[in-house]
Amino acid sequence: MAGTIMDGTIASPELMNSGAEALLRALKAQGVDVIFGYPGGAVLPIYDAIFQQNEIKHILVRHEQAAVHAAEGYARSTGKVGCVLVTSGPGATNAVTGLVDALMDSVPLVCLCGQVPTHLIGNDAFQEADTTGITRPATKHNYLVKKSEDLVRVVHEAFLVARSGRPGPVLIDLPKDILIAPASYREPSQTQHRSYRPRTEPDARRIDEAVALLKRAERPVIYAGGGVVNAGPEASRLLTEFTRLTGFPITNTLMGLGAYPASDPLFIGMLGMHGTYEANLVMHGCDVMLNIGARFDDRVTGRLNAFSPNSKKIHADIDPSNINKTVPVDVPIVGDALATLKALIAAWKKDATPVNKNALAQWWGQIDVWRSKNSLGFHQPRDRGSIIKPQYAIQQLYKATRGRETYITTEVGQHQMWAAQHFKFEKPNHWMTSGGLGTMGYGLPAAMGVQVAHPDALVVDIAGEASILMNIQEMGTLAQFRLPVKVFILNNQYMGMVRQWQELLHGGRYSSSYSEALPDFVKLAESFHAVGLRAETVDDLDRVIAEMIAVDKPVIADICVDQAENVFPMIPSGAAHNQMLLGPGNQDGSGPAVTNEGMALV
Repeated sequence: MAGTIMDGTIASPELMNSGAEALLRALKAQGVDVIFGYPGGAVLPIYDAIFQQNEIKHILVRHEQAAVHAAEGYARSTGKVGCVLVTSGPGATNAVTGLVDALMDSVPLVCLCGQVPTHLIGNDAFQEADTTGITRPATKHNYLVKKSEDLVRVVHEAFLVARSGRPGPVLIDLPKDILIAPASYREPSQTQHRSYRPRTEPDARRIDEAVALLKRAERPVIYAGGGVVNAGPEASRLLTEFTRLTGFPITNTLMGLGAYPASDPLFIGMLGMHGTYEANLVMHGCDVMLNIGARFDDRVTGRLNAFSPNSKKIHADIDPSNINKTVPVDVPIVGDALATLKALIAAWKKDATPVNKNALAQWWGQIDVWRSKNSLGFHQPRDRGSIIKPQYAIQQLYKATRGRETYITTEVGQHQMWAAQHFKFEKPNHWMTSGGLGTMGYGLPAAMGVQVAHPDALVVDIAGEASILMNIQEMGTLAQFRLPVKVFILNNQYMGMVRQWQELLHGGRYSSSYSEALPDFVKLAESFHAVGLRAETVDDLDRVIAEMIAVDKPVIADICVDQAENVFPMIPSGAAHNQMLLGPGNQDGSGPAVTNEGMALV
């Protein structure tokens, strides 16, 4: 792998005219072809060097938070390391939200950050901030370069750290004098790092223990997360192969959607707070669970002392600190998802022990009973002039985009959960959402980054009217760089998820959740040189979706949806997987009800 490490030398260093010039050469060696950034005084030497070359493209965003989210979208849709460039002080602090988002969701980024000259550090100079101190908990690792001879080594090392092991964001703080002074350049070395050596190959004994448990299982489940997606498309292919080899049910986390094809009959949907009835009850009732590439997030587990109470747990993760951190497990496997799946397939085929086909058939019979509940069901009136149900809007968007190379990003809120439930993903790297941090304003700049990476693809940001306003200024970036991103707003005039919790858990006291004084999104789109469309009733919807897709320009489609609709199923905070709120469509119109499903196997 090119550009993997910095220890050792492979050639005499070449003296470059400036640190900025050496920096760009190092970025090229690391495969960087685009940088998302915003200029300022401390990084002007880098911008001058960018101006004098044509190999690396720069995308000028309108806010540093958006630069990081755009790099996240680029990274997550390509599997490459995203690259960000911000200036000192407020440039760095504005980037922090994006860095934490990338850290929580394991997105590989390198953020280049300007800093005041070395002799001014600690003097409260203009636009100075303790960037390394501020970003230490916001990054996988960070650096402050104080010597020109360290600059290129640090850049090469930063890319190694960002992409290997559990991926994540790395920040390099660059004093202005380091960027101006001459600097030596070396090509990336292939020598192994002296201290950072993440374990990728699983322990063969643990793999055998896992297979032995799975072979004896009567009520098994495979639970796959974003780690499978991060391990590359081959890992998703092997996950599909292994699941079909076993015949076991499989569920994905929010971040793992697309790691397994949604149309496959073994797929039982997303699990967790807004997961399907069948996925959550399978997780509650299983006797053996294989978790691969997921970290037992609290939105997945619900109440910990009631999480999968009668199961043996196998946890495979690249990050050893994730294992036994939240949920005690019986078989810990430290390793990359790709290597782990290869080992599991080989061990499964080698072990001649047959699975318990009768018990597995009985388990599938129970799952089919749960599936028949149709927990994602809703009623869409089709009378002329009927209000649009948000779930229906997502389903119609999905139907209209099938057969196309389509990438979906989301903002955060109800629309995010409806997108996860009703837009079906058949392959990885096509679903970009903010999972761990839940960052409103993520979707538009992320879509921008995806569109830069895939200029001929259809890129849709499924948004809410509240969340989209967090980074709406990036419509200007879309216009400048002619990026035909489609913004599909499910407009219910509320901070919908806040309103839903206030309705269900706070006695209907809607404190500060109604979005008053919303803009006219059609006119707003036009003011940003984009196309504005609106669907007010079900009769308008398909026409607006078709027109949105057909236009080769940025589009904001304002889809007016039912204000009172809630996301179901829902596991209330502090509840167990078998204590779900089901929507009115599952209760004969009588309203939400709590289930307390037992294990009455058919």
